[in-house]
Amino acid sequence: MNILVTGGAGFIGSHVVRRLINTYPNYHIFNLDALTYAGNLENLKDVEGAKNYTFIKGDITNADYIDSLFLKHQFEGVIHLAAESHVDRSITDPLAFVRTNILGTVNLLNSFMSIWKDNFAGKRFYHVSTDEVYGSLGKTGLFSETTPYDPNSPYSASKASSDHFVRAYGKTYGLPYVISNCSNNYGPNQFPEKLIPLFLYNIIKKQPLPVYGDGNYTRDWLYVKDHARAIDLVFHQGKSAETYNIGGFNEWKNIDLVKLLCKQMDEKLGRQTAESEKLITYVKDRPGHDLRYAIDASKINMELGWEPSVIFEQGLEKTIDWYLTNGQWLNNVTSGQYKEYYERQYK
Repeated sequence: MNILVTGGAGFIGSHVVRRLINTYPNYHIFNLDALTYAGNLENLKDVEGAKNYTFIKGDITNADYIDSLFLKHQFEGVIHLAAESHVDRSITDPLAFVRTNILGTVNLLNSFMSIWKDNFAGKRFYHVSTDEVYGSLGKTGLFSETTPYDPNSPYSASKASSDHFVRAYGKTYGLPYVISNCSNNYGPNQFPEKLIPLFLYNIIKKQPLPVYGDGNYTRDWLYVKDHARAIDLVFHQGKSAETYNIGGFNEWKNIDLVKLLCKQMDEKLGRQTAESEKLITYVKDRPGHDLRYAIDASKINMELGWEPSVIFEQGLEKTIDWYLTNGQWLNNVTSGQYKEYYERQYK
């Protein structure tokens, strides 16, 4: 079976690619990634020589190129993770998110349909999305698979649109699909624009920790390897034309999470108690900031038997240890363009 994973050199994608290579030796995993700022082949150094793995550098926004790949390799399954994914960047450059997240998804759908339109049996298009498409929760309640869409940022709007296109192709053309919407991920190999790796990097460097607004925004956190395991299950066992919400049952206010990071890092680095907390700096809130996300993951639990395997404090310690022992990786990804972005965004 030839499986195409898009965005497989990124944070979540690299963990999915690794899991598939190691778990299914009879599959051939093709990793398509444009290697933009967040894509990094160092994330897959340990499996790059596997016999059932091929890396392809390419852009999903190029329709003719995507057609040629499908024609050549006859992908029987697609796990689509390639996306622009950072809200802050979407506010600065919405069109980049339209091109990749909407147009890129439609290109993949068209190529998949063109190859298999006469024989969809045994084929599957899996679209990996986000909980941000549902908008913002108040102090109570959870996002379920039937929660109405209410995106509040260019990023979430672009993901919501791509979700709708996938469902529309299923309804209109009979294309076999599944969709999952996941909460915030954390773990090894995450590019330091997102909260946890950004703050770990800044604590190491003793730089300010920029907290938006009052820091009381709440997110549900999931360890990335648990997400990769869920993607594996949904791809193989999920019901066609269904959506599965994947969450960690693990809500944290941003400011409480930052203080926990500071505490654990001070212990790991041998610093004085609360030394890193002094780095916390409150900065101007970003536009359209959603108050709270929280996922009801009971459907995937009941139907597929999935649940998180790592409690948050344990997963956070694993994550901290990885970043502290992979300083070269961190230094490599935080040079050049990253520094320019950081200066523009936070200063």
